[in-house]
Amino acid sequence: MNCEVVAVGTELLLGQIVDTNSSWIGQELAAAGIDSLHQTKVGDNAARIRGALELALSRSDAVVVCGGLGPTQDDITRDVIADVMGVELVHDEAIADRIRQMFAGRGREMPANNLRQAQVPAGARTMAQQPGTAPGLVCPIGEAGDDGFSAKVIYAVPGVPYEMREMVLGTVVPDLRARAGDTSVIASRVLRTWGQSESGLAETLADRIDELDRLGHAGELVPTLAFLASGVEGLKVRITAKAPDEAAVQTMLAAEEQLVRELLGDIVFGVDDQNMETVVLGRLAARNWTMAVAEAATGGYLAGRLTAIEGSASAFAGGVVVGPGSGGAALLGVDHATHDDETAAATADAVRGAFDTHVGLAVVGPVEGDGGVHRPGTVLGAIALSGADTEVVPMRLPGDRERIRQYACIGLLDVLRRRID
Repeated sequence: MNCEVVAVGTELLLGQIVDTNSSWIGQELAAAGIDSLHQTKVGDNAARIRGALELALSRSDAVVVCGGLGPTQDDITRDVIADVMGVELVHDEAIADRIRQMFAGRGREMPANNLRQAQVPAGARTMAQQPGTAPGLVCPIGEAGDDGFSAKVIYAVPGVPYEMREMVLGTVVPDLRARAGDTSVIASRVLRTWGQSESGLAETLADRIDELDRLGHAGELVPTLAFLASGVEGLKVRITAKAPDEAAVQTMLAAEEQLVRELLGDIVFGVDDQNMETVVLGRLAARNWTMAVAEAATGGYLAGRLTAIEGSASAFAGGVVVGPGSGGAALLGVDHATHDDETAAATADAVRGAFDTHVGLAVVGPVEGDGGVHRPGTVLGAIALSGADTEVVPMRLPGDRERIRQYACIGLLDVLRRRID
């Protein structure tokens, strides 16, 4: 089974939006064992969209076209697909009702142009998943064979990432695997890591990856490993396994996870959807500990990420943004005229005392000059734990101010995670 991806939108060509959808779809197709040899981006032009779809259909069994399903005049993907199929668009009243109910549920009046999204190419079916107003479409190309499937197929999904992902996972991938006659179970598990470069991670796992490749080429049923750099979310190691049934695939994943954890050690901080904040808050809650933060360098970013986690109030007591002459600095009674180890430690101690918590975190800096103790630009983190010495954590971080804010927060939380453990 060979599937191609076509992303529609002039904004993609102009660089106004980065096409992350195609890369994500490519990952999911690969994980499902579906070949994907081409990806195309095309603007909002009917002739060029048709040309891209016809080319894709000439060399692939299936096409996932992403974008152009909205209610505005430049959303013409469904019109072009109908043209390629040689059919008319027909009104789907069930989709129209669903769109009306979405607007009514939000207490908003529905603009009439939204009903354009209820126009469906004759012979196509809509996807069961519809998190937004645009339905996904499964559009057969050619006559159905003895297996009940058309010769080729176009899947149309919205460009909104969370809508697209739900439809790809819920309809597109299962349908492609059914067309391919693949009845095996495929599952993945993602290990989240922090503190190692992608090249370092690959080097650590190189022997294991070579062994899996050798076993796979010999015909053995083995998992695969892949890396995904995710910025402030860390480096991910994705374990994918394929087996005849669910029990067998979960056994394979568990065994490989244990082996990878042994190779990587404590740089593995979470699994699948866990991030550093959920892990740290979970460890605190398990011990009935609470935490407060004081931020100069990060300006509330750390507190924002912590409070974004549902249920964080059980472990996160509050935060203060501090700076020279600020109300936050006055509240804590720490002079932030200079940033050095003493200021960082005093700030962590003060915020822990002010909120009466087990843990106090502080992020101050960047250091401008402290007599050669730290290089200029170093951000200082500090961790104050009840009954332990306060630890100062110097961090030399890359990138612009926003990246420095992000990496300082996650880096400090990672040090706290290790200390808690």
